[in-house]
Amino acid sequence: MSQAGGAHGWPAENGRHDSALRVLILGGYGTFGGRLVELLASDDRFELLIAGRSEARAAAFIRSLPPGAEKRPVALDRDHGFSETLAFLRPDVVVDATGPFQVYGAEPYRVVEACLAQGISYVDLADGSDFVAGIGRFDITARQRGVFLLSGVSSFPVLTAAVVRRLATDMDTVMSVTAGIAPSPYAGIGLNVIRAIASYAGQPVGIWWGGAASTAHAFTETMKAAVAPPGHLPVRETLFALVDVPDNRVLPRYWPGLRSVWIGVGPTPALLFRGLIGLAWLVRLGLLPSLSPLARLLHWACNTIRWGENRGAMFVRVGGVRNGTAAERSWHMIAEGGDGPMVPSMAAAAILRRCVAGVRPPAGARNAIEDVSLDDYEAIFRGRRIVTGVREPPGQDAPLYRRVLGPAWDALPPAIRAMHTVGGESRAEGVADIENGDGLIARLVRRAFGFPKAGRAVPVTVHFKTRDGGEVWDRSFAGQSMSSVQDEGCGGWSGLVVERFGPLAFGLAPVVERGRLRLILRRWSAFGLWMPLWLAPYGEAHEAEEDGRFRFQVEIAHPLTGLIVRYRGWLAPL
Repeated sequence: MSQAGGAHGWPAENGRHDSALRVLILGGYGTFGGRLVELLASDDRFELLIAGRSEARAAAFIRSLPPGAEKRPVALDRDHGFSETLAFLRPDVVVDATGPFQVYGAEPYRVVEACLAQGISYVDLADGSDFVAGIGRFDITARQRGVFLLSGVSSFPVLTAAVVRRLATDMDTVMSVTAGIAPSPYAGIGLNVIRAIASYAGQPVGIWWGGAASTAHAFTETMKAAVAPPGHLPVRETLFALVDVPDNRVLPRYWPGLRSVWIGVGPTPALLFRGLIGLAWLVRLGLLPSLSPLARLLHWACNTIRWGENRGAMFVRVGGVRNGTAAERSWHMIAEGGDGPMVPSMAAAAILRRCVAGVRPPAGARNAIEDVSLDDYEAIFRGRRIVTGVREPPGQDAPLYRRVLGPAWDALPPAIRAMHTVGGESRAEGVADIENGDGLIARLVRRAFGFPKAGRAVPVTVHFKTRDGGEVWDRSFAGQSMSSVQDEGCGGWSGLVVERFGPLAFGLAPVVERGRLRLILRRWSAFGLWMPLWLAPYGEAHEAEEDGRFRFQVEIAHPLTGLIVRYRGWLAPL
């Protein structure tokens, strides 16, 4: 490979920069490898060797990156002449971000073995449970050579385990772990990821159930969950399907009391995902041998047929025992836009950043769940459009909004908290300015719901009354009454306050934003039937504190009518 050095224009000693950590990233311009490069690209403590089969593509990718780390394109085929290339490049660490690890063939650890033979540390982003479990066979040799070989350095199992450690801090026993990732439809899924999914969809995979190793069929076992960080705009209830990930083998070793581990993925659009689930069922029933021949078609479909919100999400729910009683907590994360696809590469970035800071992982070969903490992730989350939060049932005696908002409740101004601390029965009085929209339909809607007539400085009285864990709000605008019932959402309404006006129900997300409480419509139904959001009413509704006084604004409009009613004013509890 000495000729290759000349081809790259590198000197004979290969331009070694001893002050920088030289990292060879296999699949360095691919889905996960490219995002790892982006996380490190501006850090001049790194020298990044961006490797793939095409040097031209690697070079083009480098041109799109910001300055900072030194970056070099490398033409490399892991299946041919890898050991010779490795000896020439002499990296400090090799990161394998290629895959699919589930189908690496008869010699799945050839990259690991080449690194070990040359005394080079190794990290991979493997998601295959068998591959990650097998890395331990190299542990003794790795310790002897003084290198670390870390497998499964990705969201599953590293982020899952980091969250479980945080959530279970005061639990005596962890009994169950349920988790899921819902990538944005615009995330851009690589072909190797689809190949991995196609290789095992509908096939038996190992799971942990009933406190023992068991099997289930991937992508045919499903559940629904909502991802709702307290005080932030939630992701709607999502369908998740069981996937083959290392967590099912790794987590029970660290939490011996575990009875169940269930890990799923919930991509959107849901219609396309349900098609994949249907194909997985054909494999499970023996009507198709495998989905592997369809990998390229599936890859085209998921990267072409896309709609919905550009938001990625993840949740981890932990059930256990604390002080002799059952306990449950859940962690929620939402990443906006292009920040979501960065998350699977963050664990590897955290490990590499520790290396350049002089804190290398201990020598040995293992999964990486003890090498990355949630603090490491949160340090990378900062500065990105990523929000997280923990939910824990506060008890049915807590006020409705306190239950839905969880820890975000404490970020509300005192006047808002006081207004929503309803216990038994209470009352508030104030004034409001009211505007009405024009048109016959708007007038009929106002009359049907009891919305107030236009006026200035209109006297307002609100009676609050608790009922079966919810609240009844009776509003009076100069004697004109309007009533609704508000409850904590569950199922498809999870994370929402559900306000009901007769046969209509509206799921409102309470969002704490710059000291205000916004109420954002996320779902609605009529006579018990889900209705499309594009046909829903819209408008700005928020609460704030000004000069110590509770202030409100409610606007209701509709695509067919325009403005129906808008009222704003203040209230003081009595």
